[in-house]
Amino acid sequence: MAITYDLAGTILVLGGARSGKSTFAEQLFAASASAAYLATAEAFDTEMTARIKRHQSRRDNKWTTLEEPVGISSTIAETRDPLLVDCLTIWLSNLMHLEKDFEAETAELCQVLQTHDYPVVLVSNEVGGGIVPENKLARRFRDEAGILNQRVAAVADSVYLVTAGLPQKLK
Repeated sequence: MAITYDLAGTILVLGGARSGKSTFAEQLFAASASAAYLATAEAFDTEMTARIKRHQSRRDNKWTTLEEPVGISSTIAETRDPLLVDCLTIWLSNLMHLEKDFEAETAELCQVLQTHDYPVVLVSNEVGGGIVPENKLARRFRDEAGILNQRVAAVADSVYLVTAGLPQKLK
């Protein structure tokens, strides 16, 4: 018997690398006739190109793909379909690379999520469970990702942690 989940409000899906978080997030849209996929990654090399193609191959024709590496708040606000945002940690990396004010961007994102009328599922990496990175930039990224996840989790209606393909509801 398959487990079904409610696609309502804001849902945050957390997990480590290759945990199954994106696959689980996509499964939340099983009953939706249409959905939008907001991709934050850009294909700067062959490895990322392959990752993007792997994600695309899992999605059928009900999905509309929106590519936005930085301005996700306005894209969310304008979207009138159930929306999957994949992923917040790549978005954070993009903001840091462009030296944007990611605290202000995160505050704007949380505001949009609280007022948006359509379901939004956000995928994010849980990066704080491993060793302390050896360089300052990596430590800063780890810390900011943890703060971003906390802030989005605080406004989310539901939060899931996916480990080894198994989702666990936290909120």
